[in-house]
Amino acid sequence: MHINHQSTPQHSDPITLVISEIVKPDRIQEYERWATGISQAAQQYPGFISTDMIRPRDHDHPEYVVVVKFDNYEHFRTWRSSTTCQEWLNQAKDFLVDRTYQQQLGGLEMWFTLPTSATQRVSTPAYYKQVIVGVLGVYPLILLADAVLGPFLKGWHPLLGLLLSVTIVSALLTYPVMPWITRLLSFWLYPKITKKRRRKDWLK
Repeated sequence: MHINHQSTPQHSDPITLVISEIVKPDRIQEYERWATGISQAAQQYPGFISTDMIRPRDHDHPEYVVVVKFDNYEHFRTWRSSTTCQEWLNQAKDFLVDRTYQQQLGGLEMWFTLPTSATQRVSTPAYYKQVIVGVLGVYPLILLADAVLGPFLKGWHPLLGLLLSVTIVSALLTYPVMPWITRLLSFWLYPKITKKRRRKDWLK
C-alpha cells in the first residue's frame, strides 16, 4: 500500500481523495458490494459531499478508481481516522491486489486526468498550466455549443438557454475533453513522471 501526503489544506477548502484499487478478477462482485457499503458509511459523517466510482474498462486488469469528497480537511480527517473507515478499508484486503491513495486534490485539478501509474507521487500542475488547459478545453466547447444549440434555443428564456449550454459544456469537459487534453499534454503537465517513463523505456 502506498500513501501520499500533502501539507494540510486550508480549513475551508473542499478535500478530494482519489483511491486506486486493483481488484482480483474473481472477487469483483464482492468489491462492488463493499464499495456501496463504505460509501453509505461515509455519508453518515459531517461534511460528506459525494463518493464516485470509475469502473474499469479492461476486465483483465480490473482497476477501480474511487473519488471521495468532503467539504473541508477537518471533516475529511475525522472520517479518514475513524474506526469505521479503518474497519471498512480492512474488509477489502481479501479481494484487492493493491490499493493506492493519491494526493488530495482541490480546485481546478479535479478536471485533470491523473497519470496512469498510480504508485508514483503526483505533483499538482502549476496553476497557470491548469488555467491554460482549462481555456483550451472550454473555449472551443462554448463556440461549438453556441453554433449547434443556438438555432434550437431561439424563443427560450436566456437563462434557460444558458443553463442548458453550461450543462452540456460541463458534461463534455468532464468526459471526454479534459481527460483527452490532459493525456495529450501530460508531458507538459507532469514532466517528472514523463521523464521517468522515457528513462524506463530506454532501459528496456
